Amino acid sequence: MWSIMSQLDTLDLAIFTAVIGMGVFFLYKYTLGAEKSSSYTPKIVPVQSTTIGRQQSSDDGSFVNRMKNGGRQIVIFYGSQTGTGEELAGRLAKDAHRYGLKALVVDPEEVEIDEFPRIAEIENSLVILCMATYGEGDPTDNAQQFHEYLQSGDHELQGIRYAVFGLGNKTYEHYNEVGIYFDKRLEELGAERVFELGMGDDDGNLEEDFMRWREAFWPAVAAKFGWEANETDGSERQYRLEIVEGDVAHFKGEVGRLGSFEKQRPPFDLKNPYLATIAINKELHASLSDRSCRHIEFDITGARVRYEAGDHAAVFPTNCSQLVEELGKLLNADMNVVFRLINTDEESSKKHPFPCPCSYRTALTHYVDITSPIKSHVLKALAEYATDEAEKQRLLLLSTASEEGLKEYGRYIQKERRSIIDVLREFPSCKPPIDHVLELLPKLQARYYSISSSPKTDPGRVAVTAVVLRYGIGDRLIKGVCTNYLADKLPSEDPAAAPKIPIFVRKSTVRLPHRTTTPVIMIGPGTGFAPFRGFIQERAHQKEQGKEIGPMILYFGCRHRDHDYIYQDELEKYVNDGVLTELHVAFSRHSQEQKVYVQHKLWENRQTTWDLMEQGAHIYVCGDARNMARDVQAMFIKIAMELGGKTEEEATKFIKELERQKRYQADVWS
Repeated sequence: MWSIMSQLDTLDLAIFTAVIGMGVFFLYKYTLGAEKSSSYTPKIVPVQSTTIGRQQSSDDGSFVNRMKNGGRQIVIFYGSQTGTGEELAGRLAKDAHRYGLKALVVDPEEVEIDEFPRIAEIENSLVILCMATYGEGDPTDNAQQFHEYLQSGDHELQGIRYAVFGLGNKTYEHYNEVGIYFDKRLEELGAERVFELGMGDDDGNLEEDFMRWREAFWPAVAAKFGWEANETDGSERQYRLEIVEGDVAHFKGEVGRLGSFEKQRPPFDLKNPYLATIAINKELHASLSDRSCRHIEFDITGARVRYEAGDHAAVFPTNCSQLVEELGKLLNADMNVVFRLINTDEESSKKHPFPCPCSYRTALTHYVDITSPIKSHVLKALAEYATDEAEKQRLLLLSTASEEGLKEYGRYIQKERRSIIDVLREFPSCKPPIDHVLELLPKLQARYYSISSSPKTDPGRVAVTAVVLRYGIGDRLIKGVCTNYLADKLPSEDPAAAPKIPIFVRKSTVRLPHRTTTPVIMIGPGTGFAPFRGFIQERAHQKEQGKEIGPMILYFGCRHRDHDYIYQDELEKYVNDGVLTELHVAFSRHSQEQKVYVQHKLWENRQTTWDLMEQGAHIYVCGDARNMARDVQAMFIKIAMELGGKTEEEATKFIKELERQKRYQADVWS
């Protein structure tokens, strides 16, 4: 090539360069750029992209420019750990259509948040925030940067008008703390609140809380902004269906990059999980127990997956194949069809609702939640497809925010946990197209488990301990998606036949003290013991290395000594080896007159507990947030009052100070 180029004069070179440039331009326009065209023909152009869900544009980082270019007055930010906050933000965006408005839904992690004050440049603009509280009053991972931005200085937010809906859980001490913070902080920085803070309680009925807030919110802000409702009801389709024909590469369960399960590349995270082999999957409960608790170990040898004792393992489950096939039949769908759902809003950063293209079977198996209680907006959409008038009116009632509708939704859907499958079974005239159902259903989310092992024992294994969720409501069996999925994945001596599970590790702030001699008090009933197993393994390793270790006190609770005393042999061995200084076991339903819980054992040993607290002990509580965690903290306050001579107010402040110092940490769930 160089010998040819050297023989060309300047004009020839210019013409040659121009020809090459035009060739590259047209190659891009008609091949790589084909996905942006509405006339895209999937059977001609195979999918070659490596990431999902983001549209590329020159203003991709500037959400304000995107608002201006798209003529949008409303921007909705969401902080979401499990997908609910994102889902509510999307529903509010569709509501805006009723007023002839378009809203931009924004993940604050994916934009330049420093642009936030520029929203005031857009006339008559409105900011809506759907912010979930995670852990001990923390912002979700994707809202962390936004939270820090508001904390970092006195930003000038005059001219910005806003409203906040918070997502929380009343069983946690820091209920809706993040939503409360955003609502208060925006006002402090000069922004104007246009509607009262909404607070959703996931322990009660978050859907009802949201429906009530939303029903009052839109008329109030419409009156304030001078918006008039139109005839549309906000139920327009957000995605258009495109059937993919021919032999086209398509997703088969991957979370992010097409083909990532065939060619695994670190780092492994939420968008790129590692396919781990099941090495051990054994029952921990005795045969007498009517429940099942599994000890599962994932093999991560050579995967460059790092973790520490106290971290969480995230597992991507798949829906039960029987339910998937039943839903396909209820929808009269050809499950082998490969398709795309393409966002009709070209300015949206979310091009597809989940990885596309894929088959209907793959979508129902890996990408959408088909077993959770169906949401009200889904019921409203389904009503349009019911040909029986009585069924249609019933579905509409269940979807409305009237007192009667909310009461019936709470009883029939929420309390009895009726899913999309249950509803389609009981409303046989309702036959929606499968692509609309896939658009409406929430995403199937990863499930998080406290890791019950230490890498010091075996860096190539990650262990989790999980109770398999199964219970009956009437004649229906309700099954937890992930635990039942894992329960069936048994190890195999044949590597090719061994089940592989998509996982990644989420870092936790729950850590053992750096000093090995610092006393540790651990309270963990049932599977709440899981992270403490890792802690004990860590201290056992340190002891084997010849290091001095401090006292380790464990309070473990279960129902029956003979039924669900998990890891009993291990625990007793750790006591004999001098790793566990004290082991206190509470049996709530054993052969005794009164139920005994971990807080009772804590009170029995209050003197030792207080002595260790005065010596700088670290306290860890893991398990049920609704009752156990509260009762345990109340017991520590009582101990501080009796043995520390403190008033109730002083004792409460004392425990709060331990929390601030990270000497009292809770890893709890509801």
